[in-house]
Amino acid sequence: MNTRSVGLDPGAIARARLIGPGAFEAPLRQRLMLWLVTGGVGAFTAYCLVLFEVSPLRLWQGLDKLVDVLGHMFPPTAKDSGWDYAYAMLQTVAMAFLGTVIASILAIPLGIACAKNLVPNWVVRFVFRRSNDVLRGVDQMIWALIFVRAVGLGPLAGILAIIISDTGTLAKLYSEAIENADKRPVEGVRACGGNALQTIRFGILPQVLPIMLSNALYIFESNTRSATILGIVGAGGIGFYLADRIRTMLWEEASFIVLMILATVYAIDWASRRVRSRLIGTTESTPALH
Repeated sequence: MNTRSVGLDPGAIARARLIGPGAFEAPLRQRLMLWLVTGGVGAFTAYCLVLFEVSPLRLWQGLDKLVDVLGHMFPPTAKDSGWDYAYAMLQTVAMAFLGTVIASILAIPLGIACAKNLVPNWVVRFVFRRSNDVLRGVDQMIWALIFVRAVGLGPLAGILAIIISDTGTLAKLYSEAIENADKRPVEGVRACGGNALQTIRFGILPQVLPIMLSNALYIFESNTRSATILGIVGAGGIGFYLADRIRTMLWEEASFIVLMILATVYAIDWASRRVRSRLIGTTESTPALH
């Protein structure tokens, strides 16, 4: 099969440029806006580097101390507190689990109240959405400090901090899942005479429940790491031991605790990923052995 190239004369190119100038070059206003945004981001980045005194010399000077700390962290040692560490790690996982379960339940009605397709009144949606913003807009660490003051030291403060923060986060995720649900099952339930509760029960929940469970599992995985940090401010768990060992410069024991946390997070990540893949109807591919 013979082919031949077809060229465009300058006149055809000029006419095409007149018809669709955007296909050849972005408008001047758009280019100016891009240059302005790029320059602004670059200037602000440079300002932050100067403000925080970030320099290669300072990083190089701190490298010696970092190497020294890492050298003291090996070999990891548990000494006489291995079982105490294991119990504290179990306590941290339990904090994350209980806080996630309660937050997942509380977020369901809040997510429904924020969904446009179920609550047409914008005033109601606005109130609930801004309430969720308040719940998740404050970091878990801040909530933990507040609850440590209110209920005292221990896991209860961490559980309450996880519940408050994650209720707002999950409510937002649930509302987005509900708004993206297929309208046909909902219309079918309403056409059969179903009320509002029946519409949610039979038209919405069967579609979004796997997504809700998947989101809750991901939050649980994230909370396992967060609960570790909450222990540093007095909310109990393995974070208390980690902060104490770092403060007293017992780097071998701190390294052992960090490895415990990494192993636990990896195990929960692996298990939750498998469960999520089943919930959303997909299976992870396994590489073939040759």
